[in-house]
Amino acid sequence: MKLWIQRYRTQLAVAGVLALAALGFLALDHLLDEVHLRDVRAAWHALSPRQLLLSILLAGVSYLALTLYDVLALIAIGRPLPYRTAAFASFTSYTLSHNLGLSLLTGGSARYRVYSAAGLGVGDVARVVTIASGTFWGGVITLAALMLAMAPKSISLFGMSPAGVQIIAVAILVLIVGFIVWLGRAGRHVRFKKLSLPLPRAPIAIAQIGVAAVDLAAASAALFVLVPGADASIWPLFFMGYTLAIIAVLVTHVPGGIGIFEAVMLAALPSTNRPELVAALLAYRLIYYIAPLVVAIALVAFQEGRRWHKPIARTVRGVHIVASGLSPTMIAALVFLGGLVLLVSGSLPAVPGRMLTLYRVLPLPFVEASHMAASLVGAALLLLSAGLYRRLDGAFWLTRTLLLAGAGFSLLKGLDFEEASVMLAITALLQWTRPAFYRRTHLTSEALTPGWLATVAVALGVSIWIGFFAYKHVDYQTDLWWRFAQRGDASRFLRASFAVAVMTAAVAYWQLFRPVAPEPEPVDASNQPTSQAIALAQHTNAQLAFTGDKRFLVSSTGQCFVMYQIRGHSWIVMGDPVGARAEWSDLLWRLRERADAAQGPLLLYQISAETLPLAVELGLQIVKYGEEARVDLATFTLNGPAAKPLRYAERRALRDGATFEVVAAADLPAILGTLSDISTHWLQAKGHREKGFSVGRFDNAYMSRFDCAVVRQGERIVAFANIWAAEDKSELSVDLMRHEEDMPYGTMDFLFVRLMQWGQANGYRCFNLGVAPLSGLEARRLAPLWSKLGSLLYRHGESLYGFEGLRAYKDKFSPEWVPCFVAGPQGISFGRALIDLQALISAKVPA
Repeated sequence: MKLWIQRYRTQLAVAGVLALAALGFLALDHLLDEVHLRDVRAAWHALSPRQLLLSILLAGVSYLALTLYDVLALIAIGRPLPYRTAAFASFTSYTLSHNLGLSLLTGGSARYRVYSAAGLGVGDVARVVTIASGTFWGGVITLAALMLAMAPKSISLFGMSPAGVQIIAVAILVLIVGFIVWLGRAGRHVRFKKLSLPLPRAPIAIAQIGVAAVDLAAASAALFVLVPGADASIWPLFFMGYTLAIIAVLVTHVPGGIGIFEAVMLAALPSTNRPELVAALLAYRLIYYIAPLVVAIALVAFQEGRRWHKPIARTVRGVHIVASGLSPTMIAALVFLGGLVLLVSGSLPAVPGRMLTLYRVLPLPFVEASHMAASLVGAALLLLSAGLYRRLDGAFWLTRTLLLAGAGFSLLKGLDFEEASVMLAITALLQWTRPAFYRRTHLTSEALTPGWLATVAVALGVSIWIGFFAYKHVDYQTDLWWRFAQRGDASRFLRASFAVAVMTAAVAYWQLFRPVAPEPEPVDASNQPTSQAIALAQHTNAQLAFTGDKRFLVSSTGQCFVMYQIRGHSWIVMGDPVGARAEWSDLLWRLRERADAAQGPLLLYQISAETLPLAVELGLQIVKYGEEARVDLATFTLNGPAAKPLRYAERRALRDGATFEVVAAADLPAILGTLSDISTHWLQAKGHREKGFSVGRFDNAYMSRFDCAVVRQGERIVAFANIWAAEDKSELSVDLMRHEEDMPYGTMDFLFVRLMQWGQANGYRCFNLGVAPLSGLEARRLAPLWSKLGSLLYRHGESLYGFEGLRAYKDKFSPEWVPCFVAGPQGISFGRALIDLQALISAKVPA
């Protein structure tokens, strides 16, 4: 059972949150059974400006006290920071956790971004979060005990007498005082296994309790002043209800506590006028939850945009430095809120006067379609906010388009100027922070996690519940779905809700049943290339096993392995299997079965004719990729007319002072710094970046494995190439070839000529000049489409790669051209696998 729970803990947590949210809404629906929307609207309009202003001031006091949580926690761990940094971390953290729930994930991540930029480590941030949480709970317990001790008659606790309640409250207060005395002036340290948590000194602990008490008192008072006719005599009962509601929200982890907080408050205050309390709760959620979130988002977005739009701001310390880390999170929360606004608006009746004006301009079908479209846009924004949180550029472009569309649909469905303004404001903030969304990746695979889908489900549940609450007086019949009328608000709500449910269910189904990306395999001897397999390899590209960007499938004997990587859902094998030929078939079939279990296509890249029969057995489509240039070193010579260009290049290089040397791997560390500089300059001059998978990359650990051919001009190294050599001396090749811009004429030809001569002298039989992509493809009338496209690109795509130029350069060495192939899935999946292959080779970092 324990293993089963650990395996499915994410799914169980999501199911638990959804179940608790559903129970909260069921309780809320029961508590509001006799309440009508018109009564809530009347109570809303009855709220006075004085009540709203006082509530805003008290909410400000609460958030000011919240900032001191972090200030005191930082002092407690001995890492004090400037107030502006601690306040920024606290404010952004609590605005996120209040609205999104999952405080350790949302609020904790915001704190980490701020404090890590200020020099704190993960352990320090964890201690701050823990101490801040302890401060909150200390304030809750202390203030609740004070309320019970001061007014025991006003609160019934499990049916106990007032005297019993007072005794328990006093005992709790005595324990708190004893705990503070135990802390002393030096504080204490609590250790649990490897974790160490410093407890604050007694004066700091007293300050923490005082700050938490001010926070809770101000936060609860911000709601209390909104309740019409609330008398100070019911304050203890009200505060206990508020405390229970906050605890329920923290325990359930329902996003924003939507439904849970309101249900507990309604149940805790049964004597209060229900419509007035509902209106007060709505106003409180706007004042204490949403307004601070909007302020935090605007602050972070401004700092982020300033950082990108004014380069000088990049040098500013403090909150400016961390804004770029927080803006995606804050913008994602704002977009989620914008989507919820559209959904809730679609669930509520339109303003009659505006609708009459709209019907004079637009026909009914336009209004109906706009209403449904606005709700669909709202649901899509909920989903896309996950992509913004992960800084995906695709999510940015889609979100910006949908926000503009949402603004238009808001006007077309009911002249909702307020909604349209909100959508446009969010669009402006999103555009202002455009550079923060830079990650180019698949949206659904990276963003729509089960947890985020659960949050979306809760938001959709909120909008649907609001709709049924608003239209509880409507007689729901079958023909209501198809009723199109100017006052058909309930019909529009049903149709829009159904469309939104279908869309989100389809997205959830697609996401939850799509192939799962395999987890990285643990690194151990069973899945690492072996020296005996590499010793048996007759092809030098076996050295690609050392680039650090591949996975391996190793035979049970250790005499053969396959190197591969997974990109997207494609399983891409690099070259032929390495090692004993007799074990190739078993390894490829094992990998084919793994890919099939993961619903991923298998692609064999740059395989030789030796692997073709196995590829056919695997059921793969085979296409020619290009040709490999192989120079027979036994016959290589600079004599004869064919070698005239090489002789000329060699003479020019020698005349300019070029010398050739093979530096042994053991001696390479002495010149690695120089080689690194040459590599960096070469990449910058070519406008290239390091590639991977099918080639090596300049890395000190990788380069140090091989001998290196260098060309010097005097004492200065002007070009180099690391040497790949088969252990049985069947083949010699190079991987990285880099040079200075001002090298002597013919330097690279000189390097290759000397290296081939060195190979001849050391008994190597063949020199591999590498592949000329698309070379040798025929564009005949009956040739496959791939061959036609490849031939066209080879002959007319010089501006993209220089295919013919590469072939012509290698032809100077009079090589034998040997075809190489790609084998992959049939149909359109083959094209998708090739796209994944290109992304894998072009990746900035190893996959």
